[in-house]
Amino acid sequence: MAVPALSLLRTLLALLVFSAGSFVANARLPESPIYVTFNVQLSDRLADDVVIELHPEWAPLGVERFMELVESDFFPGVRFFRVVPNFVAQFGISGDPRIAAKWRGATIKDDPVKHSNERGTLVFATSGPNSRTSQLFINFRDNRNLDSMGFAPIGRVVQGMDAVDRIYDRYGEHPNQGQIQTNGNAYLEAKFPRLSYINSATVGRYNV
Repeated sequence: MAVPALSLLRTLLALLVFSAGSFVANARLPESPIYVTFNVQLSDRLADDVVIELHPEWAPLGVERFMELVESDFFPGVRFFRVVPNFVAQFGISGDPRIAAKWRGATIKDDPVKHSNERGTLVFATSGPNSRTSQLFINFRDNRNLDSMGFAPIGRVVQGMDAVDRIYDRYGEHPNQGQIQTNGNAYLEAKFPRLSYINSATVGRYNV
């Protein structure tokens, strides 16, 4: 029987934890990174894949949360609701208000920033210390100013950054997060029908 990806991830994360107050000196990071592929609906007629390479050594708590979301089938239908050209594409509020409510209060502790917010990195959004839940963003450019603000990348796009660059951006920051939380995709489809969204999120190997 196949081992669930999250169970495998937790085994790998065990290599990164502290033991008796000190880091296990001989711990080795996994030699094969974890890959997740988003199939993104960019427009009515165009979809493309975006492959994310996850790095537990950068942000173990963030990677674990991301994999929880993947394995709970959270991402299909999720819209890129805040897309700011030359800055970020933000997503991660479920289109189902019941699911959105479940994750909204499920915060995790911060990871220290170990990798810079470079173009193509995947990062959890925050509203303050220890406030990460399900919202993430992809950096369109090097946003190194975010490093000192505590935004810790969990991985990077290794294929499909050209698709990320084509995510629909004409609505900017107009979609209201409170309305999304309350009314989900019904609100977004009525008011912002051209938003790009995720069709699927799958875990698997990637050959560079």
